Amino acid sequence: MSAEQRLRDLGFELPAPPASAGAYVPSVRTGNLLVLAGTLPMRDGKVAYAGKVGKDLDVATAAEGARLCALNALANAKAALGSLDAIKRVVMVQGFVNGVDGFSDSPKVLNGCSEFLVAVLGEAGKHARAAVSVNGLPLNAAVEVQVTVEVAG
Repeated sequence: MSAEQRLRDLGFELPAPPASAGAYVPSVRTGNLLVLAGTLPMRDGKVAYAGKVGKDLDVATAAEGARLCALNALANAKAALGSLDAIKRVVMVQGFVNGVDGFSDSPKVLNGCSEFLVAVLGEAGKHARAAVSVNGLPLNAAVEVQVTVEVAG
């Protein structure tokens, strides 16, 4: 089954790939690696999950935001590769959580992204990860995810 079919079976559709919001490109391919720019939890051109986790959002809600970030990252991957099936392996996920001072549950928030990638890509979705709490993110987003994938062939 294709990754895009698994996505549909999970009740999701790839959105239009988010445009870059500054002096950068959505992705860079070098050799067999595709490095995707950081993605925010954008829906219809607006941040869908905003604010401080631990104050404005709870961990479960922020994890939904991390899942949306992953969906947007996959949209950028498809735009760059033509198909999600060109992804041989998710290599690394770097996740940033806009947390209150002392917030230590970033890994739980980023599980929303990690579990989604595995659900869509199977074994190829398993990856190394960093989950960091920060004091602020662009557009007051609750979470941001940056993904690096290995490209088949």
